[in-house]
Amino acid sequence: MIEIKNVSKTYNYNTHALQDVNLSLPRGEIVGLFGENGAGKTTLMKCILNFLHYKGEITLDGEPITRKNIVKLSFATCEHSFFPTLTANGHRDFYREHFETFNEKRFQGLLDFFELPAGRALGKFSAGQKNQFEVILALSQGADYILMDEPFAGNDVFNREDFYKVLLGILEPTETVILSTHLLEEVENFISRAVLLRGGTIVGDVTVEELDEQGRSLMDYVKETYHYRADRVLKAVADMTGE
Repeated sequence: MIEIKNVSKTYNYNTHALQDVNLSLPRGEIVGLFGENGAGKTTLMKCILNFLHYKGEITLDGEPITRKNIVKLSFATCEHSFFPTLTANGHRDFYREHFETFNEKRFQGLLDFFELPAGRALGKFSAGQKNQFEVILALSQGADYILMDEPFAGNDVFNREDFYKVLLGILEPTETVILSTHLLEEVENFISRAVLLRGGTIVGDVTVEELDEQGRSLMDYVKETYHYRADRVLKAVADMTGE
């Protein structure tokens, strides 16, 4: 389990990216992390990965996250973390050598699924292919907790939908996925829990099962939690056009 206790992160002394965040992420869940731009989603993921200094405490299975246990975490980001001059097969060999739990069967299966060229340097991939390969590495590393930050930017809707179906089919019961995305309606049927961030604080935390019992969609829940005003578009148009 990942335990996040009273975590805060401030940039430039007065920009509060996270404010006293408390969250428990047990194994076996697919958690959607949602929020507006600047809500703190990426910052929270980077704090979990120990990429940033922060106030508070984050533990992984009861232990601080250090070089000794960070192998239990993997990260797929549109910022990319691969070697651009190395081929896909070269990355396979590198991961196989450095990660004892590397899942070569999953790696090859996902490479075939996305129809990516195994012998081409990653720097020559398209933007969408790079994002796909980033996801392949994160899912094949053999980590217990797989963090994904807008993993499919630049990919078409059919690729994304098919991937989510594949993801449900290949995940082990002990694997946890934390997925940050703006595509709420696309992932609603694939996540088990939704966590909402706004202004660096958690404003919502609900399971999809609870929403089903209440007869509410994820989008309904998000709009209600954020106090979305449906009339704001009409008002803005009227203000700009004088009508």
